[in-house]
Amino acid sequence: MNSCWLRTGAMVVTWALTDWVSAAQAQVPASVSVQVPGGCETPVTERTSEIGCYTTAAESLGTLPEGPLYWHLYQYPSRPAAEAAKGLHGTIVESLGKIWLYTIAESSWRAPEGERIAVVGPLRIRAGTQYTARYLEAVFPPDMESRNLVHRHSGPEAWYLVTGAQCLETPEGATVLRAGQSGVVPEGPPMSLTVVGTETRRSVVLVLYDTSQPWTTMASDWQPKGLCPK
Repeated sequence: MNSCWLRTGAMVVTWALTDWVSAAQAQVPASVSVQVPGGCETPVTERTSEIGCYTTAAESLGTLPEGPLYWHLYQYPSRPAAEAAKGLHGTIVESLGKIWLYTIAESSWRAPEGERIAVVGPLRIRAGTQYTARYLEAVFPPDMESRNLVHRHSGPEAWYLVTGAQCLETPEGATVLRAGQSGVVPEGPPMSLTVVGTETRRSVVLVLYDTSQPWTTMASDWQPKGLCPK
């Protein structure tokens, strides 16, 4: 379970095909999100193609405990097995051909059963704030990027790469992550995310956002410098 986490930015989960992103952006206001298949809003059960970004679950968690929190990812052979292991702040999803139990908890938390895939964090949150966990799956080929659609989120974002590789650029620089690695970006600065290499990127994603705010917004106060490799 390799982990790498960044201290600035908010991961982009709304994407654009490189061959139409510039034209699409020119036709909409900066506050409007140009979306790819699924738009990160469509339930995964309604997907019409493998490629795209889809919601696997959205769950209100309320006010979370103080102290460092982490995203725990476990896999199970069946949904009943996952249900038996589910605890407080746990969510079961079916994503990328697997059954997952996602849990927001302290670093020492362990599921009683199941295969532990990753522990991602810490997730930096604000005391007294109501949070919602939006879980996504994203599948994108190597020719997709968000360089011209910079976003930010109203809370930390975390992801686990199942296949492929990605490059995350923020005002502080760029970082490449590969399959089997995970990352976190806290609420705040904008970012751009690009698929790199020759393999399709498949990932599961968490956006733990302030329930009183939009979970994602366009950002016009920064543009990436093109630091990511192709």
